[in-house]
Parts: sequence; C-alpha cells; structure tokens
Amino acid sequence: MATRILIVRTSSLGDLVHMLPAISDIARHVPDAVIDWVAEEAFAEIPSWHPAVHEVIKVAHRRWRKAWWSPSVKAERHALAERLRAVQYDVVLDMQALMKSAWLVRQTRGVRHGLDWRSAREPLASLFYQVRHRVEFWQPAVTRQRELAAQAFGYSYSGAPDFGLQAFVEQAQAEAQSCVAAECCARPHHHVNNDRGYAVIMPSASREDKLWPAEDWRAVFTRLREVGCTLRLLAGNAQETERAQALVQGFDGVEVLPRMDLTAIARQLAGARIMVGLDSGLTHLSAALGRPTIGIYRASTPVRTPLVGSSFTASLGDRGAPPSRAAVLASVDQALAAG
Repeated sequence: MATRILIVRTSSLGDLVHMLPAISDIARHVPDAVIDWVAEEAFAEIPSWHPAVHEVIKVAHRRWRKAWWSPSVKAERHALAERLRAVQYDVVLDMQALMKSAWLVRQTRGVRHGLDWRSAREPLASLFYQVRHRVEFWQPAVTRQRELAAQAFGYSYSGAPDFGLQAFVEQAQAEAQSCVAAECCARPHHHVNNDRGYAVIMPSASREDKLWPAEDWRAVFTRLREVGCTLRLLAGNAQETERAQALVQGFDGVEVLPRMDLTAIARQLAGARIMVGLDSGLTHLSAALGRPTIGIYRASTPVRTPLVGSSFTASLGDRGAPPSRAAVLASVDQALAAG
C-alpha cells in the first residue's frame, strides 16, 4: 500500500529550495510514497517542480493576516482545514517548527512528527507533535532537513543533495544546443561567435543592510563583460528595477529583466553561465540548479545557509562583514573556469 505523507514547510523561497533534497531522499527510501506538501501560495511553484510531489496544498498566511477575520479569508481558511482533514496520512512532518506551521499540523489526520524543544526555532511548536526529533541547530539548512526526514522515516541518507530539478537543466541544455545549431546554419564556415553566454545578477534585496556597494557591482560587471558574458539583472519591483538600471548605466550587453514568476526565473537561471547575487532565495535556487553561483552575504551568515549545489559555489562574507571586491572577483574567475 502507498505511504501517504504530508510535508509542512510553507516559506520562504530559499527554505523551500533547501527542502528539495529531503524530498528526493524520502522518495528514494520510502517505497510507494505519495507526498503532499503545504506551501505558501507565493512559493507553491517550488514544490510543484519536484517529480516526487503528488499535490501542493496552498496556504496564504501572508495575505490572510492582513484581513484574518474577513468573510473571504474565513472561507479560505475553512476550505484549507477541510482539505487537511480529508486525507488520513501515515506521517505528517512539520519541517518548519514554527507556531504557524504547528497550527496547520494540528488540523491534519496522521502521526505528527517535528523537531523537539531544543531543536525547534520556536520551541512551543514541539508540543503539537506526537513524535519529536533532535537535529542539531548549527548544521547547514539542507543537512538539517535531510536529517529530520531520515529520522522521521527511519533511514540513513548518503550522497550529494539531489534537488530534483533535472527538468530545468535538461531544458536549458536542449535550448542551448538548438541555438548553436540554428546559428551554425545561419552563419556558416568562419564566423567567430564572441557571445560567451550570459550571467544572471541579483543585486537587490528587501533590506538595505543586505546591499553591496554600487562601485563593487560595476567591477564585477566589467569582469564579466571582458570575458564576453552578457548580463541579465533580476528585479522584482519598481524600486529594484530602478536600482538595477542605475547599476548598469554605461554598460552594453545588459538587460534588466521584467518581473517574472518563479518558473520563468528558474529557466533563466538554469541556462546561465554564472550567477552572482546577494544572499536571497534566488541565489540559492541558482546553486540548486547546478550553476556556478556566488552569494554575497552582508546581513546574514552563511554558516547555516551556505550555497549548496553540484557546481562551483562561493558563500562570501558574513553578518556585519561584507566580502571585499577582490574576494568576489576572484570567485567570479573560479566560477567562470568551472562553467
């Protein structure tokens, strides 16, 4: 018989990316696993990418809390509660250990697993679980999630993390081969192509204390253009677009991309030669897609959330200690060599 599993990990973008290897481990070690996943509606695309996820159940805490008692929100919360109670799960695994995730877990039917009092970010959440697990807090996020899943299902995991994102990589490879073939037909014989691929840049963040100096970014752009990379800058809103346009002023071979959904961004990242970005969920997604990726940390520490991927990664800087221009440029050179 199938083993029905409900994963609760609602946010944020980077945290959901870090969850994907644990899903691959469960699918590999639990025969006939049918995995559902509760995720915040803004990030629901991420679990849908993994081939082992059966259904994504959307929650909208971020939107609901603005009008928690309005009739429309009450109706949505009631519908979610009915959905959560509709299936008898063998295991309900809270991978978040927050009160907002415990609120969801207690509405389900199944044996509820989660972190114990010492391991949980919000210890009170552990009181809502029937089975509690000890996972050391100091470990990188990907390792913590893999270890919690292994304890919940009684297996030992091994090997490099598998993010389950091969479909994006295969599509990017097919598109690259198609472009090369089309160019060869259009420009035969002795044409020399100076295009060395594109670099994706994520220079913006929701917090000012995460930003890296403009003159340092421009030094990175100069290096990338010197080796023939065109630049594609990500921007999620009008303010980020304005900042990106100011950063690339005076450069040729650049494009500030319009706001896109996560799937469209993932396709851009999967085809990139290199990605350089601030510590953000999209930078972690680039690493997970196996692209050479450099993360710039200034207001957070890479100790618990380093970049993890199958290609070159560099998690530079730390809380209150941003990386130097020289350190980032040296990593850019390493990443270009790896790509």
